[in-house]
Amino acid sequence: MQQQTRAKILKLLRTSHAWVAIVVLPWVLMVGLTGFYMSHSKTILKLIEPTGYDESLFADWPNSVEVTRGSALALAESIWRGEEVMKFVSKSYHNRPSYIMDLPSGRVIVSRATGHYFVKYGFTRETYAPDGTMLHSKKYWGSIFKTLHERGWLSSRFGTWIADITSLSLVFFALTGMFLWWMPRAKKIGRMVRRS
Repeated sequence: MQQQTRAKILKLLRTSHAWVAIVVLPWVLMVGLTGFYMSHSKTILKLIEPTGYDESLFADWPNSVEVTRGSALALAESIWRGEEVMKFVSKSYHNRPSYIMDLPSGRVIVSRATGHYFVKYGFTRETYAPDGTMLHSKKYWGSIFKTLHERGWLSSRFGTWIADITSLSLVFFALTGMFLWWMPRAKKIGRMVRRS
């Protein structure tokens, strides 16, 4: 390969290597951090999750009233006004008989015996007393980190495009990095061979 052609190729590779690195750096960092989380999830969750709420207190709650199907539906539709319940199921949640209702914005779960309810949306679950007082809020950090790792974004709007671009960029970094590392050494080896 002629020296002028080699110099142009090296310049093009250095420039493209640098610009791709600048553009995808946030996602490369995110993939690294979320990958670290996946390897050490229990330890990391102990550090970032607040202590849980003791739901056994529900049984001793003062003035608790058993919830009917109608009152559960009314509660769910009052949380997200203008939305109708798309799915209604009566089954156990956290070992308590409950009404579980899906709406376009999320899910409402009502404990039938006490009226306590949970509101789940996105990566969050909120626990409420029967009077509407929030008792606890929980983020599903495991799901957040896994989604970021797999999609590169929290919503499904972009599918896996961002993660795919990041993955291909890492392959590009490896190949161009190897080439940029090897080219000067190949030149040096070629000179040594010509001298001998």
